[in-house]
Amino acid sequence: MNSYIPLILFTVLTNAAAQLMLKRGMTGIGNLDIANDGLILTIFRVVFNPFVFAGLCTFVVSMASHLIVLSKVQISYAYPFLSLAYVVVAVYAYFVFQEDLSPARIAGIGFIVLGTIFIAQS
Repeated sequence: MNSYIPLILFTVLTNAAAQLMLKRGMTGIGNLDIANDGLILTIFRVVFNPFVFAGLCTFVVSMASHLIVLSKVQISYAYPFLSLAYVVVAVYAYFVFQEDLSPARIAGIGFIVLGTIFIAQS
């Protein structure tokens, strides 16, 4: 199973990248006003934002790689690695989006990393 760790980590990184692109895109869009703009126009405005569109495409790549992983390893082994996406997103959000990274979050990130290491060694 350890031979699939690079593919699992690719899945994690593409998942995190997709989340970050979606955040960037939605921040750029601002407030959504479905009542005035209508549902269809709002959907088009969101989906065709370049960052949102890139994020959605990246999610497709992430999901495809995750499906390959699931065909090769046990889900109880592969799935916990996805929690590493939270680590990547939290650190990136701290440095780029100036989001809070409190001591409690840092401790949680540490537990996630430790847990993933334990799973990888099992």
